[in-house]
Amino acid sequence: MTCPIYIGIAGWSYPDWKGIVYTKSGIDQLEYVARFVDCIEINNTFYHPPEPKNCKSWLSRVAGLPDFFFTAKLHKDFTHEGRIDPVMVKQFHEGFELILEAGKLRELLIQFKFDFEDTTFNRTYLQQLIKHFSKAFNIALEVRHKSWQKDDALNFLTDLGVSVCNLDYPHSSTSFDMPLCTVGKHGYLRLHGRNAAKWFAKDAGSDEVYNYFYSQQELTEIKKRIEQLADAFQSLTVIANNHFKGQELANSLELKSMITGLPQSVPEGLLKEYPQLARIARKTNLF
Repeated sequence: MTCPIYIGIAGWSYPDWKGIVYTKSGIDQLEYVARFVDCIEINNTFYHPPEPKNCKSWLSRVAGLPDFFFTAKLHKDFTHEGRIDPVMVKQFHEGFELILEAGKLRELLIQFKFDFEDTTFNRTYLQQLIKHFSKAFNIALEVRHKSWQKDDALNFLTDLGVSVCNLDYPHSSTSFDMPLCTVGKHGYLRLHGRNAAKWFAKDAGSDEVYNYFYSQQELTEIKKRIEQLADAFQSLTVIANNHFKGQELANSLELKSMITGLPQSVPEGLLKEYPQLARIARKTNLF
């Protein structure tokens, strides 16, 4: 049986979205863009731990969307620096308390770098890290090294009680590249784009790395993958992360239309930037 499928985007506050996604000055960006997607992955918590006042604000701004939810990224100190700071652990629990109580935070994304391999040391670190968050959060774990797709490693991750992310991104010989990873109860698929030249360039900035627009053929392939994954989970969250100039929103709306068979509301500026969206836009597009 196919599980519920939720299509969303990573983040909502980007300077390059001005004039494309956000065409009116003074607009509440979160309240506005949340109308178009099922969920949003909060990505600023990768750089700054959540503050209760911000989370209260986010919650109030999506109050009119009863089915909408968030996911959130864990701070990079835990994943990229290898530090478990008790103070920051507490900040994540207290900062997200209101959103958790409201049932609006579905997953905590723990994203490691490509060089985080399956080693005895790293397994121990993962066990310690997960222990700090697993009681309060559903955990989606993103690993990018191929060593984690061995049977023994997958069994270890299964025993941790996490969901392992499926990924669409440029591959190297050492990349985690399972097309259908079914570890966990709730699936999480992240679409990073396929800009291989910039993905592997050491001097590339974030805008360059995520500057990618999925073609119709690529989205059709991803749709098939989504349908296969949906047979294995209780729910499936799909997050587009090719954020430059609103491309993630455009592609997420295309995917949503392909999966549901229904036209979508499209922001006016996004439709002007990507006129191909006209084929999936509602005729009475009021946004």
